[in-house]
Order: sequence, then structure tokens, then C-alpha cells
Amino acid sequence: MREEYGKKKERKLLSIAESRDKAYKCDWVAQEIAKPNFTGTKTYEGADMVATLRPFIDWSPFFHSWELRGRWITAEGRFSSAHEDPEMKVHAEEEAVKLFKNASDLLDRIIAGKRFTPRGVFGFFPANSVGDDIEVYADDTRSSVKTVFHTLRQQVVKKDTPNYALSDYIAPKDSGRADYIGGFAVGIHGADEFAHEFEKAHDPYSAIIVKALADRLAEAFAEYLHLQARQAWGYEKPGDLSNEDLVKERYRGIRPAPGYPSQPDHTEKPILFDLLDATAKTGVDLTESMAMHPGSAVSGLYFSHPESHYFGISVLARDQVEDYAQRKGMTIEEAEKWLGPWLGY
Repeated sequence: MREEYGKKKERKLLSIAESRDKAYKCDWVAQEIAKPNFTGTKTYEGADMVATLRPFIDWSPFFHSWELRGRWITAEGRFSSAHEDPEMKVHAEEEAVKLFKNASDLLDRIIAGKRFTPRGVFGFFPANSVGDDIEVYADDTRSSVKTVFHTLRQQVVKKDTPNYALSDYIAPKDSGRADYIGGFAVGIHGADEFAHEFEKAHDPYSAIIVKALADRLAEAFAEYLHLQARQAWGYEKPGDLSNEDLVKERYRGIRPAPGYPSQPDHTEKPILFDLLDATAKTGVDLTESMAMHPGSAVSGLYFSHPESHYFGISVLARDQVEDYAQRKGMTIEEAEKWLGPWLGY
């Protein structure tokens, strides 16, 4: 582990100026930019939504939480285990089917008893990039900056691909093109209380299933809202994609979240939450360490650029961390605290 950690510190990095020179280049004069059919936010909530979200569940991670590696094939109603041992593979697949039956029965109870309450919000806002930052405007006049998202740029030396930052997917302010950014936050309420009932009845198995189902429904809610967002953006129509297409993310656009590889800084979450008024509209709170509560919650940004894709920042050099801290109004020590695992020095 020590050797692997040391290798990260030895990686050759570009300066932040060189990385920006190698940024993703887009012909913004010719680029088609999707305009959403509304700006501002829309909310979704209610116990009845669980049944709506059920078809959007990606079941494979549910089995991973039970250390059953493989994937659930929904169309066939079976689990394909990744176990190399033939006997263990058969055993894992049999156990997975039993587990899925138990989870489905509990989900039926959750729906019938209205035990979970999903609450979510998503919205669109006028935006343009300014360097590695994304300015979000108060309205379509773009005369007043409402807030700013700060992005990080890849600094690793690469041969044939750009050094990406999320700001690359938003039209630069000096391009004269009007662009938009989206955001969302969702939470599943009621899981802790329902799980506690099973714990009191000395049934930890069902309690774990309840919490795992809440996590899957939160991700399903994020998938469902992203579908609504793409359709509101006008580049996707109802029925264009199957559920398998959705699970495998075979669609235009991405929804990266603060704290994940393309923007590992969790302190971007309060900016998103304030923009969406997410706590008031979803009941999801941020802790002082930027975790979301309840735990079955997801949030992130929407990018509609046709070339947008997920990437990892990897390792950061000191010059970018200093630049980033200045842009965010942080001390360098604060920035290093939040970006600790990604520091390359």
C-alpha cells in the first residue's frame, strides 16, 4: 500500500497552465446547444412514487452489497455470477434468486404500506464557463451572477486526449453563446424507521434489505429525474430508450456529483443545494463533512453537451490547488484538507 501511494506522488504532471492549453476544444460557433423548456426547479414527491421508480432500479449493485459479484439480468429474472469456481457460481446464482424474491416481497410491502417517501428536485439555470469555473445566472438576461461552480482539471500527462474539466462542457462566456446547466437532489425518507422495526424484532436480514432497497431507489430516482431532464432539454423523446439503455447510461449527457472522480471536492455540494433550495424541497440535509442525510440520497449536476462523458481528475499539482483555493476563497490548507486523497505532492 505504501509503494502504491508513493507511485502517485511520483507521477509526472503538467502545470495548470499547460493543462488548460490541452483542454477539450469545442467549435462553439457551430456547436448545437440544447435549450431547456423551462428554467428554475421542479419537485417530485410522495409515497406513490416508489412504484414509479421501481422499473428504474439497477439491481446489480444490490447484490454487490451482499458480496455477490455479477449482474442481475432483469429480462431473464436471473443472476449471472462472476465467481470463477463453477460450484460456487451455481450456488451464488441460486442464492441471488432467493435474495431477489425476498427483496421484491419487501418492496411490495413498502409500496402497499407507503413506508418510503421519495422527495426530489431538479432544475435548469442559465450558465456560461469562465476558465475552469461555471457562472450561473439569476435569469436569462445573464446580467447577474447567482452562484459559481468551481471545477478541477486533469493534470496528468496524456498522449492523445485532452486534459478535461467539467467546465469544458459549458459554452465560454466570451463565445457569445447562451448555455445552461442543470442540477438535482433526491432522497428516500422512511428507510431508517422501517429498518429499525426489523432490528427490534431481531430480524437484521430484513433490516439490511430495507436499507439496500432505499439506496437502490435513490439511484433509481436520480435516473428517473435525469430522464425527465433530457426530455425537457428536448434532445430525447419518451420511448427513445429501453430500461436497459437507461441502466447502461446509453444516452446523451452526464450527471456528475461533487465528491466523485470528475469533481472530487465535496464543498461544491452546498453551492448546488443552495441553488436548488434542496433541503427545503427534498428534506435532505448536508452534514459538516458534506455527507447527505438521510443516507439514501443522491445529488449532482446535469451537462447536456453531446461529447460530455465521465472522467477522473486523478492527481493534482500544487499550482492548481493554490489556484483553486484562491477561486473558491479558501485557504490553501482548507483546499488541501478537502482534496487530500488527490494531492500529487
